[in-house]
Amino acid sequence: MHLLEVKNLHVEVDGKKILNGLELSIGRGSVHAIMGPNGSGKSTLAHVLAGKADYVVTQGEVLLDGEDILALAPDERAAKGLFLAFQYPLEIPGVATMTFLRTALNAQRKTRGEPELLVPEFMKRVNEVSGKLGIDKDMLRRGVNVGFSGGEKKRNEILQMALLEPRLCVLDETDSGLDIDALKVVSEGVNRLRSPERAFVVITHYQRLLDYIVPDVVHVLSKGRIVKTGGKALALELEAIGYAQYRDEAA
Repeated sequence: MHLLEVKNLHVEVDGKKILNGLELSIGRGSVHAIMGPNGSGKSTLAHVLAGKADYVVTQGEVLLDGEDILALAPDERAAKGLFLAFQYPLEIPGVATMTFLRTALNAQRKTRGEPELLVPEFMKRVNEVSGKLGIDKDMLRRGVNVGFSGGEKKRNEILQMALLEPRLCVLDETDSGLDIDALKVVSEGVNRLRSPERAFVVITHYQRLLDYIVPDVVHVLSKGRIVKTGGKALALELEAIGYAQYRDEAA
């Protein structure tokens, strides 16, 4: 059984069709990259997986470990091991990053029937992971993402991912606005989390990110469905020739 199976997924936003019969299967331990032109439905797929409101699924299934998750609330999906890294992480003034992390982690543990982490154990975990990611202690005391640079926001999301230990990580254009140094830090954080039990969906417009997070499989999304699947070489081909031929294929 695949970790994630998306079957014949049709999605509308404000009455407009965005996804048109999308099919996707992802096994444990694999990294799948999804590339495509703007407007092809990449971010829509990420939001539908995470359970964002206003995305109307008119047909199809999304199975996580064989269970259809479309009826579940976003927090229930998260407790089952799904994590979405945003293209533009939100700022939450007045909520310290450390408080946010501990609340999120313990809420998931409680939902799964696991004991909540006490402060000393939690602090030990955060210090270990933040040190590896080069996250300043001062950042952890500040409001969530408030005053953070683009790179700091993305690092903070990788810290969340490392603490929550999800089974399916969806990265929605996480390379947006990052300089090369920040991109390397974020990619190293992701690569550290690769494991036989965890899978990644890396959504990106550019091949650059895939030099650092090397995918097992590359999919081309056009007009709401996957029109081609291949290996890392497919991403290099897209960088060289663009998406024009795939727009025609999807028409």
